Amino acid sequence: MPTPDPIPLSGPAYKRDPYPLYARMREAGPIHRVVFPSGVTAWLVTGYAAAQRTLADPRLGKNHALGNDRWRARASIMPEPQHSRLQVHLLHQDPPKHTGMRRLITDAFAPRRVEALRPRLQELADELVDALPAAAGPHDDAVDLVEAFAARFPFLVLAEAIGLPPHLAARFRREWGGVVAPVGPTDPGRPAYEALLRGLEDYIAEVVADRRAAPDDGLLSRLVAARDAGELTPEELDSMIFQLLVAGQEPVTNQITTALVALFRHPEALERLRAEPSLMPAAVEELLRLDGAFELTTWRFLAEDAELHGTRVPAGDSVIVSLCAANRDPERFPDPDTLDLDRAQGSHLAFGHGIHFCPGAALARIELQVALGTLLARLPGLRLAVPDGELRWIPAVLGRGTAALPVAYDAPRCPFGREVTAP
Repeated sequence: MPTPDPIPLSGPAYKRDPYPLYARMREAGPIHRVVFPSGVTAWLVTGYAAAQRTLADPRLGKNHALGNDRWRARASIMPEPQHSRLQVHLLHQDPPKHTGMRRLITDAFAPRRVEALRPRLQELADELVDALPAAAGPHDDAVDLVEAFAARFPFLVLAEAIGLPPHLAARFRREWGGVVAPVGPTDPGRPAYEALLRGLEDYIAEVVADRRAAPDDGLLSRLVAARDAGELTPEELDSMIFQLLVAGQEPVTNQITTALVALFRHPEALERLRAEPSLMPAAVEELLRLDGAFELTTWRFLAEDAELHGTRVPAGDSVIVSLCAANRDPERFPDPDTLDLDRAQGSHLAFGHGIHFCPGAALARIELQVALGTLLARLPGLRLAVPDGELRWIPAVLGRGTAALPVAYDAPRCPFGREVTAP
């Protein structure tokens, strides 16, 4: 039988709402050939049960060396030498190397440790709200909550969690986070992309030198010490810092926006959550399930041709799991397109599954609880300042979020127990 044409995963309509397409794919079967804007074709897994099995399948490796020539020709991976220096982090490692590298960071993100950060996270969130205008209206008076809060809060939290000192945190450029977006060799934006890579690489070198000269008990200092003890290569150290700086903040920024959009679309849930803040932990889980910032996983590869969910997949072809599609599988979550704050909590896949389950999941959960709780409590009347259809969704291949989030609100309330000084 001829191979069917791959299904395109691209375009503004798809990025705005991919769920109707995912529903059709799920109904047709668990695995499909798809094509991304760069021309890369892949095998996409969509159902919950199939996704869970795929994420735990020991036959599927993450190391880019497993990719075949067809994948490599269009994968738009980083150019050398940056690819070798920055792409050997946890997401691209397999056991036993992955096991040893992950062990170096898990304690820093252990639930007990990140829970102890909650009061500091609350201070950071309140400081950002304190700096907002006294009120925001529609149109020209709207506040972009991405620029004013969602893009800032996760980085401030990350700096606290990994031990990035203030003088280095102040020099981090948010646009460096864009280097994970595919920019092909023939793309006119490739020179700018490569310049960002070089700038980020220089910054990481400065972080390493600084933590070596003035070590403390933070994660960054411990990773530098592990490199000096021979537990990591220089490339693995740089790659892990790269992963922390990029993967540790942009997804949380995006998740804040997807969660708020979902609440704006369900005002009754927003008002209930504002009135019953004790619901926030369960609400965050439901918001992660409903519309996760990690839409698709990164590449996986079979070392040899094999059957995957009844389909023959060639060795080295990329296999990707749609976490968003899995989390709206009606066989796992009844009425999956509905935001249900009383949903019996199940094991959604927003943070993945298996050995590559997001090591920062506990921190991300607390960040979201603090961020959403603070915004709902302190910004009465918080609402979209533009029609929903005018929101610009980021064109990222693997992630979901809005590029901006114009909002209106009434005068901010003071945080409990103190007065706000007008900015």
